[in-house]
Amino acid sequence: MTGGPSDPRREDFASDNHAEAHPAVLAALLGAAGGPAPAYGGDRWTAAAEAGLRDLAGPGVVPLLVFSATAANVLGLSVLLGPGDAIVCAEHSHLAMDECGAVEAMLGRKLLPVPAPDGKLTPRAIEALLERCTDVRMPRPSVVALTQATEVGTCYTLAELAELREFCDRRGLRVYIDGARLANAVARLGCEVADIARFADALSFGFTKNGALGADALLLMAPGVAERAPYLRRQQGQLASKMRFLAAQVTALLDGGLWLDNARHANGMTDRLAAGLEPLPGLRLTRRVQSNAVFAELPRAAADALRERWAFHLSPAGEARFMTSHATTGADVSDLVAEVGTSLKQEGAQ
Repeated sequence: MTGGPSDPRREDFASDNHAEAHPAVLAALLGAAGGPAPAYGGDRWTAAAEAGLRDLAGPGVVPLLVFSATAANVLGLSVLLGPGDAIVCAEHSHLAMDECGAVEAMLGRKLLPVPAPDGKLTPRAIEALLERCTDVRMPRPSVVALTQATEVGTCYTLAELAELREFCDRRGLRVYIDGARLANAVARLGCEVADIARFADALSFGFTKNGALGADALLLMAPGVAERAPYLRRQQGQLASKMRFLAAQVTALLDGGLWLDNARHANGMTDRLAAGLEPLPGLRLTRRVQSNAVFAELPRAAADALRERWAFHLSPAGEARFMTSHATTGADVSDLVAEVGTSLKQEGAQ
């Protein structure tokens, strides 16, 4: 697998987390490094980042900067939950499978996973769970957590989000959206951040996967939660003393819509990759391509041979995941497609 410190190859399709920070982000960090500035968010960079986020999501939105996507999820859910409340989520969601039980450990709240074959929750699936949680012996479903874009690369349409919001309002449920790859969903849907934010009570906005060195944001829309959120952020260890260095990354990506350009580029590279892989004999695309991930099934021997030189995720069931980023080039994609084709031919000749 690629990725070692002495490996000269740049091609890495394991995750957009593997991509280098965008040059504009690094330049912004250097620009923020000169001289003193007020701590804990009292600086001009934080003010600019918060203003930029409100411009995108709506003037009434309360933005909070944190260090990571997991931190944003924990904080966002903590402001929406009450005693005895539980969170409904997709069975393969990041919350349930990739955060080491952070929500359950830090908040003491139960996750209630439900089936979501294409990564997306539906009113019908949530209703089936609600029918089982009918007395005090069971955790009380209170918040529905969606992921946009999902862990399998799909995107909720605005119509699907509207249907879920209407259902949740009718059933007395709040809505949280994990937007670690929100930029990719916005780019794919051709919508605005505000178009998605209006369906949520709280929404994370991921920047780390989109060119930042390490910064994410939480956007609060629900009335009555913003006042205590800063205190919860402090309690959870997510109030940066030198906040300007988180904010400088966010302002760099917001400036001129760089965050959206990065997402469009990553999505475009994914489309190109999918178009190159789909015709190859012995390979089958297993998921709809709607963000910056391609999922494919190929012979295990061919996958193992590829992983000697290329980084990509391979599930225990043998499903390969190739992810693109702002740093992926057309040459990277062409090289991968060519080597996948060679590996499949070698597999077929054996």
